[in-house]
Amino acid sequence: MTHRTVQDAGPTATATPTRPLLDRLHSGTPLLGDGATGTMLHLRADLPSDACFEALVLTAPDVVLGLHRDYVAAGVDVLSTNTFAANAVQLRRHGHADDVEAINRAAVDLARTAIGDADVLLAGTVGPLGVPMAPYGRLSAEEAKGFFVQQMRALEGVDVIALETFGDHGELLTALAAAREVHPDVPVIAHATFARDDRTVLGVLPGRVAAELHAAGADVIGVNCSGGPAQIQRLIEAMRRSVPDARLSAYPNAGFAEQVGGRVLYPATPQYFAQATERLRAVGVQLVGGCCGTTPEHIAAMRTVLDDPTPPAPIAIAAPTVAPTSDAPTLEPTELGYRLAKRQFTVTVELSPPRGHDTARLLRAAELLRDAGAHLIDVADSPAARMRMSPWAAAQVLQSQVGLETILHFPTRGRNLLRVQGDLLAAHALGLRNLFVTMGDPTRIGDFPEAMDAFDIAPSALIGTIAGRMNVGEDLGGNDIGRPTGFTVGCALNMFADDLDHELDVLERKMEAGAHFALGQAVFEPSRISRFLEAYEARHGRPFDLPVLMGIMPLFGTRQARFLHEEVPGIVIPKAIFERLDAAGDRAPDEGVAIAEELVEAVRPLVAGAYVIPALGKYELAARVVASATR
Repeated sequence: MTHRTVQDAGPTATATPTRPLLDRLHSGTPLLGDGATGTMLHLRADLPSDACFEALVLTAPDVVLGLHRDYVAAGVDVLSTNTFAANAVQLRRHGHADDVEAINRAAVDLARTAIGDADVLLAGTVGPLGVPMAPYGRLSAEEAKGFFVQQMRALEGVDVIALETFGDHGELLTALAAAREVHPDVPVIAHATFARDDRTVLGVLPGRVAAELHAAGADVIGVNCSGGPAQIQRLIEAMRRSVPDARLSAYPNAGFAEQVGGRVLYPATPQYFAQATERLRAVGVQLVGGCCGTTPEHIAAMRTVLDDPTPPAPIAIAAPTVAPTSDAPTLEPTELGYRLAKRQFTVTVELSPPRGHDTARLLRAAELLRDAGAHLIDVADSPAARMRMSPWAAAQVLQSQVGLETILHFPTRGRNLLRVQGDLLAAHALGLRNLFVTMGDPTRIGDFPEAMDAFDIAPSALIGTIAGRMNVGEDLGGNDIGRPTGFTVGCALNMFADDLDHELDVLERKMEAGAHFALGQAVFEPSRISRFLEAYEARHGRPFDLPVLMGIMPLFGTRQARFLHEEVPGIVIPKAIFERLDAAGDRAPDEGVAIAEELVEAVRPLVAGAYVIPALGKYELAARVVASATR
């Protein structure tokens, strides 16, 4: 084992390594990085696994210094600072948002102290922000880059910037751009992390990650965290196939974690890691270390292997095979897509799935509407966050037993990226090819207010995934899904919004993403449609051409109308309608149907169709409106 000399250089030591990283990577022997920081501090400081370990450089510097010194003594060539989550976003959760500079500078000083005059390079570690970036979250790329820049400016005096454990390679590219801006002459290691299926959390394969990082100028590309050494080897081989000339790095976990007595433990032994080091070296890794669960003992075992004068024979990596192109015929357009393309006035009616498993009433309502002339049925997904049957099951039952095409409402709320894509493929397999993408109602207003309410992807981004990815044969990560899907996808639109500029901004994103149609908010003042159309044309210099199925809601009484007017955002019912309902007395439902019929005729020249929204399951009123609209 090669031992490094450790001296107490003091908190402001700035010892400079004798050889830069890129020269040393081509010495013929892989460089050795250190092991876990977080899991080791979790054990040594006796802190919970969700503690702010980065703050220990201020509150318990001796614990951090001791860990660094143990790694240097184990024989590392590259030592990492304790700054993985030392960005403002992550630190804010622990009350340290104002300590970004102090924590990062103190971490650099402690690591330099541990290195002393040893021939060890210092890597400034930068991890992800911990919140999703747009379009999957609210954090823009510019905002994310700003947080990375802030942290990296405080990492003065490091020899390397090490970007680690990025599940979203888009965020990793953003961090890489920040590193190039702040430290243009400092080499950058870019580590992605992958799930057990060898894809990132967004479904991107390692070959594409490697190619894009290499093209963006990363000096070293590779993998950290993920699973154990066996998975890391597969991932590295895929990266090498994609970018044969890249410098490669691998920092595997010590296997998959398990919880024992409140502590997070990892099963892989130092001896196993020593054997894995030989295999990683054989597939071309030039920098190897450890991530979660690895200890100074693991690193010392790896040092012994790397110091062996007889390295293993290189392993040849086969060239990637080209997937065969599907010769399946192109899907015909849906009935909805056909009607919209032919500019045929289209009438659809919203049905809610049953609260139990009995579909008899649902089928009777659909048959009534079909016989009245409805062209399609909209199937809502948990309207008002109430527990109901899965809309896929309801839609498939309707299509198979009633013979009407459906528009499946598809909210993003409550779905992560894996479920979103799986649900889309399942819907297509069931023949449900018309989708209405929406945010969905918040769970706090429904039957189970404690239910998970998060989402990974905004409606405009999901529309882009469907229209621009799946409909051309790719998943969200750009990976082949075989035969392309044939979805017709719609978005929500409120032509009557008080803030039309904001509504137009949102609509523009949805149209750019590829929306094929929109479902409009219920209309009671048709003149306001013209106001929207004029605003759109004034902004864009061209007429509005996205087909809209305008909401039509048959009213059945003054009380219902008052509730809609006062409590439902976006619905404004003029005084004249209240007067007509009041005057009708017991015949208010009939008057409501008459009003709805008049509204359909008023909007017919302005929109592509009507989206009839029955209130409280009063499908017989909706059927009368449908019959009038389609005769």
